[in-house]
Amino acid sequence: MTTTRTALPVSAPVAPAAAEPPRRGRARRAPEPEERGVLSDADRRRPLVRLTWRTLHTALLVILVVWCLGPLLLLAKFAVTPTQDILRTPLAFFPNGVAWENLDRAWNDVHISLYFLNTVYVALGSWLVQIIVAVTGAYVISVLRPRWSRYLHSAVLATLFVPGVVLLVPLYLTVLNPPLLGTSLVDTFWAVWLPAGASAFNVVIVARFFDSLPREIFEAARVDGAGPFRLLRSIVLPMSRPIVGVVSVFAVIASWKDFLWPMLVLSRPELQPLSVRLPALEASTDKGVFLAALAIATVFPVVLFLVFQRVFLRGAGLGGAVKG
Repeated sequence: MTTTRTALPVSAPVAPAAAEPPRRGRARRAPEPEERGVLSDADRRRPLVRLTWRTLHTALLVILVVWCLGPLLLLAKFAVTPTQDILRTPLAFFPNGVAWENLDRAWNDVHISLYFLNTVYVALGSWLVQIIVAVTGAYVISVLRPRWSRYLHSAVLATLFVPGVVLLVPLYLTVLNPPLLGTSLVDTFWAVWLPAGASAFNVVIVARFFDSLPREIFEAARVDGAGPFRLLRSIVLPMSRPIVGVVSVFAVIASWKDFLWPMLVLSRPELQPLSVRLPALEASTDKGVFLAALAIATVFPVVLFLVFQRVFLRGAGLGGAVKG
């Protein structure tokens, strides 16, 4: 019996299928992020929930405004209110008219203008000394980084744990008989300016900000021949405006309201700032005039914060200066 084999036909090579043309239509949307919050979008669409939420927001806003601005507004009202109205009906809305002369008497008769200028001098000098010490100290610790920088950083951090009251006596003795000078600094503004620079907190926060700056820029500047002073002036300082603004606001406000140390080293009334002189004038000054003087002393820090609030809020997070 003979077996015949049938030859199978050889099929031609199959060409690869052509790529399908892209379908025209709407592009797929990226998945929406998950809802994170107290209320979801579905809950916000409900009228009762939306009304309750807005009512809570409005109530909290009113409470914050009254809590924060209430004392300032009340002080501003008392500054132009006659003394008899302050004592009899303090919350009445000017029952006997407005006493604008309280501001004039406080500025001229009580010599608030002199004490105001003294406060400005104290604040500006303390600000300048604190900026110089904080920037240069942080620059050495964070940017230059010599071999002993870690020990210096540890010593600066250790001073944060020393209470300020403990340092009053040795600091006063140092100001009374400073080394190498041979003359006392008491009853001079230098007695307030120089100790203000010894702020470990400012050095720490500025060094923390310098740590966030890109090291590649420093290395490139050194390769181009920039020395330490050129690096500080042309590279580090222009990138450090946010933290310099924060330290400036802290320094000015702290020196504006400082009481204990200026009282110890500035015994002459013509040199004392508002924070020291106003409590001494309370017993011998009319109540309305005294409250007008308090209002004048309060205006400057409020205006200072309102003017520099953007710089302060941007630098408060201590973020980096370069967006990557």
